[in-house]
Amino acid sequence: MSAPFTPLRDAIEKRISHLTGRTLGGVDYTQPKGDPGLFGPDTVAWRVHGDFTSMMCGGISALLLQMLHPLALAGVWDHSNFRHDMIGRLRRTSQFIAVTTFGSHDDAERVLERVRRVHAGVQGTSADGRAYAASDPALLTWVHVAEMSRFLAAHLRYRNPRLALAEQDRYFAETARVAEALGATQVPTSRAAIDAYLQHQRRYLVCDARTREVIEILLHALPPSPLVKSVGALFMRAGIDLLPPWAATLLSLELATAERRAVRGGIRTIAPVMRWAVRNGSYRRAMERMQAREQARQPR
Repeated sequence: MSAPFTPLRDAIEKRISHLTGRTLGGVDYTQPKGDPGLFGPDTVAWRVHGDFTSMMCGGISALLLQMLHPLALAGVWDHSNFRHDMIGRLRRTSQFIAVTTFGSHDDAERVLERVRRVHAGVQGTSADGRAYAASDPALLTWVHVAEMSRFLAAHLRYRNPRLALAEQDRYFAETARVAEALGATQVPTSRAAIDAYLQHQRRYLVCDARTREVIEILLHALPPSPLVKSVGALFMRAGIDLLPPWAATLLSLELATAERRAVRGGIRTIAPVMRWAVRNGSYRRAMERMQAREQARQPR
């Protein structure tokens, strides 16, 4: 698009940058040149995590799913200021995904170590009397699977519905290394294993008054700007739409068929605008970092 559209493009990108937490932590995704980070540009993780629209939808869906686990919910309830800063939580989660995916090795390891330190202090007793700890390997696996399964579900719906099953398996195998670096164990590494894991976990999931309060705050944690608020509400509905049907039922968030069609149509309408606006996202800046390696490989 031509120069007259530049202010609009800048305004959209600024809003997206604020929501994704790209300005947090001072990470320069362009340095050092040629460093592939934990994954690199040839991985499925880069492809899946490189699209803001689908990742936003998937991230909201992941938070909704995560809160069904009583011990994950207890950690948020006891150790988070979610009531006053739910957007901040979304931004920090987004930044963690961006840095561990697209950052250099050193930046990724730095963020992983920071999260491990935070997790060490998150422990207590849940509402049903069970002890919990954010560093619990099984709980880390739950949080990871909820995230990655919803990210891929969003990618299949809004970015590449033809992604081959072998590539989906690669995605789960690649991203498992982040969960394992945090201390997760027995992390499922294929589409079939992820689906089986979620089915197995259903027996442990609960929607109670605490769950409903957190979900209510999440679904209404929208910036005051009318435009951002309307787009944000669409993303929230898209996140609900990406839940496994049994999870939506448990949360009493089922969408009617007509609303599903409207939500999916709305996201597909705004997605090209979002992709047009984001010129300096972490994915594109990381690709710049890797250009030096590709240029060095060229014969002189």
